[in-house]
Amino acid sequence: MAKDVKPTRKNLMAIEDRIELSERGHDTLEKKRDGLIMEFMDILDQAQDVREQMDDRYERAQRAINMARAMEGDVSVRGAAAALKEHPEITTQSKNIMGVVVPQIESSKVKKSLDERGYGVVGTSARIDEAAEAYEELLETIILAAEVETAMKKMLDEIETTKRRVNALEFTLLPQLYENQEYIEQKLEEQEREEIFRMKKIKAKKEEEEAAARAEEEAEEPAEEPLTADD
Repeated sequence: MAKDVKPTRKNLMAIEDRIELSERGHDTLEKKRDGLIMEFMDILDQAQDVREQMDDRYERAQRAINMARAMEGDVSVRGAAAALKEHPEITTQSKNIMGVVVPQIESSKVKKSLDERGYGVVGTSARIDEAAEAYEELLETIILAAEVETAMKKMLDEIETTKRRVNALEFTLLPQLYENQEYIEQKLEEQEREEIFRMKKIKAKKEEEEAAARAEEEAEEPAEEPLTADD
């Protein structure tokens, strides 16, 4: 509360410095918040595109695997899947977006050529190849979706944190500082008026005392005797 602040010039200067610093911080955080929101909207658009692409590729993969099972049988499909020798590899790095560290997921050995799939061309049909290719594309999209979704969540968390800081400055700290500043300025003005009034009273009293002293001196001076004819 403002009344808890001692109304001194030193405290007023300190509060003015805090107000200046807080206002600069508020402006900086507002710019950061707006920038984060713009970046988040771009990532959100990308996430929506990736989700749609993932849904499409999932349906395509399901159709391909169902067709392969119908044409080749579950045993052949499972045998082709079990023949895989090199599994996909995932590596993660990070990048910085306006102070927010988001992941970068790199994948390798996801999409393979016919001879890299392990089951060989002889004894399998194009249906199994189509199913394998469809699931490889689906897996790539899932990896991309994981990267985008994680980045989106981190950006959203940072936006919420920044918004809370902006609101704390705007609606709590700065109003309190302004109130303290106004309170101290009012008190200092009252003290200044009281000091001026006190000095005027002292001056008036001093003038009264000087006037009384002069009157007393004049009263104590002997009257001059009148001149006679002999003089």
